[in-house]
Amino acid sequence: MKHTEPPAGSGDGSRASRTTPGQSGPFTASAPPVPSPWRALSVVLIGVFVAVLDTFIVLVATPAIQRDLHASDADIQLVLAGYQLSYAVVLITGARLGDLIGRKRCFLIGMALFTLASVACAAAPGAGALIGARLVQGLGAAVLSPQVFSTIQVLLPPERRARAFGVLGAVIGTAGVAGQLLGGVLVSADLFGTSWRPVFWVNVPVGLLTLVLAAVLVPESRAPEGRRLDLAGTAVLTPALFLLVVPLVEGREAGWPVWSWLSPAAGALALVGFVRVERRVEARGGSPLVRLGLLRERAFAVGMVLVLLAYFGINSFFLVLSITLQDGLGLDTLAAGLFYLPFAAAFFAGSVVAGRLAHHGRRLLRAGAAVLALGHAAAIAVVLHAGAALTAGALVVPLLVIGTGTGVLVTPLLNAVLARVRPAEIGMASGVLSTGQQVGGSVGVAAVGVIFYGTLGGAARHDPGAYGHALAAALVFSLTLAVAVAILLRFLPAGGESRRSRVAARSGRR
Repeated sequence: MKHTEPPAGSGDGSRASRTTPGQSGPFTASAPPVPSPWRALSVVLIGVFVAVLDTFIVLVATPAIQRDLHASDADIQLVLAGYQLSYAVVLITGARLGDLIGRKRCFLIGMALFTLASVACAAAPGAGALIGARLVQGLGAAVLSPQVFSTIQVLLPPERRARAFGVLGAVIGTAGVAGQLLGGVLVSADLFGTSWRPVFWVNVPVGLLTLVLAAVLVPESRAPEGRRLDLAGTAVLTPALFLLVVPLVEGREAGWPVWSWLSPAAGALALVGFVRVERRVEARGGSPLVRLGLLRERAFAVGMVLVLLAYFGINSFFLVLSITLQDGLGLDTLAAGLFYLPFAAAFFAGSVVAGRLAHHGRRLLRAGAAVLALGHAAAIAVVLHAGAALTAGALVVPLLVIGTGTGVLVTPLLNAVLARVRPAEIGMASGVLSTGQQVGGSVGVAAVGVIFYGTLGGAARHDPGAYGHALAAALVFSLTLAVAVAILLRFLPAGGESRRSRVAARSGRR
């Protein structure tokens, strides 16, 4: 069955089309209805789960990967940031591909590519091969992930989407915690003497099962009008992001040579060029990768900055904490994974609170940011007070607070941004939003790596004082981000969907 969305602001006046409960757009009268939108959504959410899981499952495995492959600190950062960066640069194109050739088809292509790349990661003989496979894995994730946002919009009416986005936020957060716990279990088990490699092998059966379920249960949908891909915009945006992020990863270890300063400048110029390319595409009536007018809308622009700042801190915090727990405090991978259970419990609690209090809008988001900042401040105080006597147990209470704040802030944030977007631009907006998540994560990993490793210097392993000091420096960065989010939320327009969005949604249901 194929769903086709109506143009924004237009009605569904055709006699050949109709709607059923659980669907926001028309479909042909001869096509059978979707028996359960949530069944289809559950399948595509598995795709998001494994894509996010693969960011975090590697975090707890990084010390084992580094030792086994004799990788440098920069190599390890690229294993993490490279995945997110390739994920980021293709996301918007992935969303547009879904609009053009079908969301289900793109989901299947992305999942197949992700699964094959996971095999390559698991079999990688060296750091370079692993980094390359991770880049391809990120491409697969970028093609499958944005289809989830669009599928929610297609299968559910506006009044039911808040719940779906709440579930999506909970799935993303749960995947982050589950990734570190599962990574600890798999690396510690050392199955067949393969050390860290099962953290990638585990994707293969899940990917194959998801492909089968998606082929059977997920309906096809696409935008009402086929729009050409903006290949010129993609060609400019891709090197721009790499020029901005890679120097942050490689520059410190290389001693900050001249190229590490020139590359970000070139990346900034490339972004200016990207804006010019998009303006030309739009001026000639084409379909730009990003409609620049969308970024000029206050609600979406502020929301995107909030997403960037929030994800700057999430992945980078887990990276430095995992390294501190294992290399600094001497925990094995299983103990390090189990250490995140309190965070998981607190995150779930925060997500439940966020779901029940979602009607409070900005006030709820600001409360989440305030609790998150409090948790980081408490962690800094604990680390500095303990000094060389720092233990993992001393960090449990701050981690509970951080988990609660993360759940309250992150779970409703996606819906808070997308609820203000016109239905016709959901595909583009979801791609931009997801790009912001991944760019934020990769830049955060790179920036915190500079702070953490720069503060750590040449300290020996299992030196709690040195690693604690480096962790505290990184936590100051996380605290600053949380405070910035709390302040910026004041500028996010209050209320739910914009007036234009509500009018377009009502028109689409008539």
